[in-house]
Amino acid sequence: MDHISKYLTPEIKLSSYDDKLFKSDLLFDDNMLIWFISGETKIIQADNTFHFRAGDIFLIPRNHLATIINYPKDGQPHKTVVMHLSTERLKKFYEKIDMEKKHPIEQKIYSFNKHPLLESFLASVIPYFDVEGQFPENIASLKITEAISILREIDKKVDNLLANFDEPGKVDLINFMERNYMFNMPLEKLGYLSGRSLSTFNRDFKKLFNTTPQKWLTKKRLELAYYQLTEKKKKPSQIYLEVGFEDLSHFSFTFKNQYGIAPSQINLK
Repeated sequence: MDHISKYLTPEIKLSSYDDKLFKSDLLFDDNMLIWFISGETKIIQADNTFHFRAGDIFLIPRNHLATIINYPKDGQPHKTVVMHLSTERLKKFYEKIDMEKKHPIEQKIYSFNKHPLLESFLASVIPYFDVEGQFPENIASLKITEAISILREIDKKVDNLLANFDEPGKVDLINFMERNYMFNMPLEKLGYLSGRSLSTFNRDFKKLFNTTPQKWLTKKRLELAYYQLTEKKKKPSQIYLEVGFEDLSHFSFTFKNQYGIAPSQINLK
């Protein structure tokens, strides 16, 4: 995979993937503002799936699980401008803001398709990547502040996301796992998102599910794959990434061990 990233600062980068596709299960530590220059992206969450194309702009919240699949398109690489809106940066910004009463937090992806304010702002960042030497931190800081200000101008509700600095609280583990089992995350991250240390997560999991997290996750992902193959009539190559496997051959091997038949043979029976 040919992946190139140019950084102005650790918070602003230009990212390009030239390979056929790139898939990752992510949990962002920061809120992320992303502008698509070329290529396509599919973002899969527990309750929704999004497709983004050249010109689209979206804001993805921190501490939110998602599967992201990036594709080149029409001979062009998958290229994006990515801006991290860190908690530290946002806290400094909102210290100076007299906010109205908070509304319930919406942990959702905000889409700003081809919005002229954001598009022109992000386009203004592109020439900076050709600057030689270290990019001035004060200018980068101004650009991030400008991004936050534009987001708030476009959608006042975005404050509910950007000004939320709470850490995940303890949640119902059964419901949490049933919603998020298809995401390939370290158990430490799953524990954190459910409001637990790793040891508490493993202990609670064993008590509730009477098995280990690894065995349960594999079984659930294979069950979802079986449903997609038999009921939705999809091909193994179309689903293995979305059900939580990183490699098609490993998926096929594990599936055959579970069901006694290769996934490629399901719809040939």
